[in-house]
Amino acid sequence: MRKLWLQAHRWMALSLGWVLILSGLTGATLVVLRPLDQWLHPELFVATGSGVADGAGDAAGNAARSPVTGRSLAGGGTPGTGVTLESLRATLAREFGGQGNFSFRPPREPGETLQVLVRAGWRGTVYIDPVSGREQGRRGENEGMVALLYGLHSALWLQQTGKAILACVAGIYVLLMITGLVLWWPRKWPPTLRIELRKGLLRGLFDVHRTVGALLALALCVSIATGAYLAWRPIGGWITAASGASKVLAPKLPKLPMPMPLPMPSQSAGAPASPEQSSAADRGASPRQPLDALAASAQAAFPDGRIDLFLYTPHLDRPLVVRMHVPDDPHPNGRSTVWLDPRTGAVLGKVRWNDLDPGTRINSIVYPLHTGELGGVPLQAAIATLGLALATLGISGLWLWLRRRSARRRSVV
Repeated sequence: MRKLWLQAHRWMALSLGWVLILSGLTGATLVVLRPLDQWLHPELFVATGSGVADGAGDAAGNAARSPVTGRSLAGGGTPGTGVTLESLRATLAREFGGQGNFSFRPPREPGETLQVLVRAGWRGTVYIDPVSGREQGRRGENEGMVALLYGLHSALWLQQTGKAILACVAGIYVLLMITGLVLWWPRKWPPTLRIELRKGLLRGLFDVHRTVGALLALALCVSIATGAYLAWRPIGGWITAASGASKVLAPKLPKLPMPMPLPMPSQSAGAPASPEQSSAADRGASPRQPLDALAASAQAAFPDGRIDLFLYTPHLDRPLVVRMHVPDDPHPNGRSTVWLDPRTGAVLGKVRWNDLDPGTRINSIVYPLHTGELGGVPLQAAIATLGLALATLGISGLWLWLRRRSARRRSVV
């Protein structure tokens, strides 16, 4: 029976060990590389302006402000005190086209840039000074070492196919760990957890492989399982279905009464309407509300939260989504959600992160647990160590197999 367990463990590892080695090395590297990348490229992540407007010099005094940029919505702001979200959208639309999708990530700490994830003909991130609105730089979707490593770690550079492969490998890894524990399980307790390095390389590698695998089996299983959940979205749906709960869906837009055809306010006499305005008029829909007004509606829905992601789409036939971070949300990007009618600014629905369906709700814990952000620097260091341990298990196991195979061939000769 032991021989059968050994064969199963060996051939599962030889077939998929390279994926585990890649996952471990890239995961550990990403934990270190992300903060290092921000430190090495302050021109992208540190705003060059003097700070978001605090009201000085604002002729509107205590007028309502954009919850994203801090600029007065009354139109009385002075130059240099912060730009409006709507003006940023217009600038981006002129460059990338009116049909582009823009996800705005406001600064979360003083001195940070405002980041815009662009999905248009060009795909990437634009880094903007929230005070002046000046672009400080941009990166393409696959530009930079962090993006390349993340694509390899999360999808093997194979998009959705790679995510499905990683999810399947994660399931097989659990079987691999179970077979490893069966092979390690001692007949007498307490077990000997000693790594003997004085009896040759082969014995030392065997002890490292066996002892590290046994000690870290549970932690590695948690890391692999959370990675599979994040990589392949259907897993969340299965969790919700198994719990018997209903999936939280975006509300539908209500039908608006047909408006009388009127000239657009921004349209000068005799000037042709913009494609966005013409499209809205042809559908009988009212023009879209300014983004800052929509952001203010989202903020009012969760007064104790902050806007973490403002997901703009030019289409007026679907709700606009704003992700909020409330004080008790462990997710660094916030999972509380507000759905807005882009035509009227009305709040169509809102849900706190802990009221989402189970398959989505656990994302608030799984994501920061997998990246280490849930526990700050200590947990991030532990996650990096687990990644290196996973790679060590794969490399040591492969090396042991090669050495023993070579020894068997020499004995036959």
